[in-house]
Amino acid sequence: MTKITQGYKILLHSNYNSPLQSINDSLLTKHQLTVHIKRDDLIHPQISGNKWRKLKYNLEFAKLQGYQEILSFGGAYSNHIHALAYAGRHYGLKTIGIIRGEYHADNPTIEQVKLAGMNVEFISRKDYKHRFDDDFLDNLKQLHPKALIIPEGGSNELALRGLSEMVKEIPTRNADYIVCPCGSGGTSAGILKALSPNQRLLSIAVLKNAHYLKDEICQLAGNNSQQLEFRTEFHQGGYGKVTSELISFIDNFYDEHNIQLEPIYSGKMMMGFYELVEQGFFEPNTHITLIHTGGLQGINGMVQRKLVPQKWIKK
Repeated sequence: MTKITQGYKILLHSNYNSPLQSINDSLLTKHQLTVHIKRDDLIHPQISGNKWRKLKYNLEFAKLQGYQEILSFGGAYSNHIHALAYAGRHYGLKTIGIIRGEYHADNPTIEQVKLAGMNVEFISRKDYKHRFDDDFLDNLKQLHPKALIIPEGGSNELALRGLSEMVKEIPTRNADYIVCPCGSGGTSAGILKALSPNQRLLSIAVLKNAHYLKDEICQLAGNNSQQLEFRTEFHQGGYGKVTSELISFIDNFYDEHNIQLEPIYSGKMMMGFYELVEQGFFEPNTHITLIHTGGLQGINGMVQRKLVPQKWIKK
């Protein structure tokens, strides 16, 4: 057995049950809430969070079907592209990233995925808009006949299977509510699909005008909306927007709980959650698990673009 095959077997069959960490502070105590954080950011140094969950069974499928490459799409600082590059290397699969926009030499995410062996192809933002079109995808298949093509962010039926596993790792006694950030809806759909009848999902959108995502989540999950609470007011100005209030919240949360958040997903989710707690949204004695979806690699790119403090840089 080759080293690559050994590595694949280890990754495929290892227990990646991430820790469930209790948090408490004066506000949570005041409202009589029991709160945990599912630390998916600790699954792997490079392949963390919901990106690993989405990729796991796509990688298995690619191996079993004899694909030699995996191709996917993302922005220049994409957590999905970063995770795919390292996961592909671990699984012995070549990776191709179709990247939106222009290359910048000081982009830490792109430099890291290249070091991991990914072949990076930049295309114009105009062309990138066609990434779901059949003609565009057929052309990519002709150019890369040995590649399994997975969608931007990795959200497909195989991804939902991996995300559903996460829910099974959370004891139901700890999760009257599961809370997660929402960008495209895939993670929310995977969680919603796996909920027990007495559980609810609170999905917090991180982009503006996200109301349409509620229907997409329910459609992906094959579920109705009775167990889904979808909130759209905590986006802080839109996807990728970072406010001084959000930075202060993340700093304060780290000082109190020693947990690093990032401002695109987990920071906005946590800030929205605390605002809802203050509003009395949750009944006393509710048990809540929040999902830390990882993505901390993106912090260095935000430091480079001077969106967040230099002290946040990840070594």
